[in-house]
Amino acid sequence: MRWDDQRGDDDAVLPGLGMRGLVCSVRTPEFAGITFHEVLARSALNKVPEASSMPFRWTVNPFRGCTHACVYCFARPTHEYLELDAGRDFETQVVVKTNVVEVLRAELARRSWDRQAVALGTNTDPYQRAEGRYAFMPGIVEALVEARTPLSILTKGTLLRRDLALLASAAEHVPVGIGVSLAIGDEGLQQAMEPGTPTPRARLDLIRAVRDAGLPCGVMVAPVLPWLTDGRDELDALLGQLSEAGATGVTVLPLHLRGPVKPLFHAWLEEHRPDLVAKYRSLYGSGAYAPREYARWLDERVRPLVAKHGLGDGGGHRFDREGTYPEGSMPVPQVAPSETTVLQPALF
Repeated sequence: MRWDDQRGDDDAVLPGLGMRGLVCSVRTPEFAGITFHEVLARSALNKVPEASSMPFRWTVNPFRGCTHACVYCFARPTHEYLELDAGRDFETQVVVKTNVVEVLRAELARRSWDRQAVALGTNTDPYQRAEGRYAFMPGIVEALVEARTPLSILTKGTLLRRDLALLASAAEHVPVGIGVSLAIGDEGLQQAMEPGTPTPRARLDLIRAVRDAGLPCGVMVAPVLPWLTDGRDELDALLGQLSEAGATGVTVLPLHLRGPVKPLFHAWLEEHRPDLVAKYRSLYGSGAYAPREYARWLDERVRPLVAKHGLGDGGGHRFDREGTYPEGSMPVPQVAPSETTVLQPALF
């Protein structure tokens, strides 16, 4: 990867990174204040624990850390495994797996690979701004399609529009799911809480573009923020916009605050909404999740609105802590061949 005005910065080598294939650390004026630590990864496919309730067993994450800088991001604690902090380091010290496409191709070529669905965007966003420079996703998608492997993408990044033709072509050969995350309809609040993300309007336009390309598009309305975005009028307006944009399904989930994310979120409240600090401390107590009573209350509020806007029967989310993925965001499993099934010739 060649950067305009790039420079290697030996002083930017941080604890832990030097042990994991670090090649160089790069800064560029285009990404002021951000350091990209380019590494040679030993693997691309990450196996999801069997005990997990997630509807996929494998993921690929070309980046660690995310310039979206969402204050509530559940992935922030993973940066601590690199001996970096979950706050500013997560937003400004981004690990880039420069050989991710080559390694993925090698792993998919193994005889043991059984073509289980692979999910992208489950930790950090594969379409964060740096993807515009590194351009990993076309190679990743092509590798998965060539290996006849279903795939899904969950993103807030409108850069996905660049690859819509490729993804539409991929969907002719393997199941493809597309999901967009959009939980905050008010642009002022969105910019304060998700400063590195595209605006709500831009993401609504992305949903339209995905649907115009003939692809499904589920939407994660998550996290819903108590006293900030859980009003009936706010939810009604957002769900109406998602329906108008063509979303194929929605999942609505309340905020959870794991580990170091909780003090970071409370610090944000102290600065932006000090009137809510005590309420949040009371609601979340010493745990990571809102009480089950709140989840039930939110479900009762959302269920009729989901039905009203033609986004399902309101059952696209559930009371448990992780929820389900919305319709269209996960690849639809292929039907097992039978005597009456007409098989198409394999193209890959």
